[in-house]
Amino acid sequence: MANTNRRFKDEIFEQFARIGKAVASAKRIELLDLLSQGERHVEALAQAANISVANTSQHLQILRASRLVETEKSGVFVTYKLADQSVAEFVRQLRLLAENRLAEVEQTTRNFIEGRIGFDPVNREELLRRVRKGEVTVLDVRPAEEFRAGHLPRALSVPMEDLDARMKDLPKDREIVAYCRGPYCVMAVEAVARLRKQGFRAIRLDMGVVDWQAQGLRVEQVAGAKRN
Repeated sequence: MANTNRRFKDEIFEQFARIGKAVASAKRIELLDLLSQGERHVEALAQAANISVANTSQHLQILRASRLVETEKSGVFVTYKLADQSVAEFVRQLRLLAENRLAEVEQTTRNFIEGRIGFDPVNREELLRRVRKGEVTVLDVRPAEEFRAGHLPRALSVPMEDLDARMKDLPKDREIVAYCRGPYCVMAVEAVARLRKQGFRAIRLDMGVVDWQAQGLRVEQVAGAKRN
């Protein structure tokens, strides 16, 4: 009986370790974070993570083997997506654990933001109040496909590559709140810096859609778009 119990424990914890081995790579964690924004093709993931398509495919196969991601084929195209929303929450909790236990996370962030504008966070309750009263314009500066998969209520899709051209359409008499993929996404930081340079009153929301959902807040989708 003792041997049977021991074998059971060993086998169970070995299965748990499969998840740990799958995320024992900075790039694989980043790929999961990207897929938390919505499903993607390999090429788009490779570009966003700044690695080759071949390396991206290898990482995705490891994540797929651990059942963290799934694939969907349409013709010759293969789309990757998270297995379900619990994977996105797992990545978020991993981030929170690192923030709480590793001083290097704060130090790395502090080193990055020193001398930069655009890191001023805004309280989510205050943001909700302002949005309901029409006091702010909320910009989602992620790629359009991520916006379609899920975005904050009343947010406008203004991808970074379109920001300069779209500034003429943005109001200067209201504060602008920009957000992207979460607290370590720098697109919103860059957007705020550009907007302020042009005379806009802009601040950054240091939350992404996954954080928003984790607070029990509603996320909107474009009709027909898919989310994990």
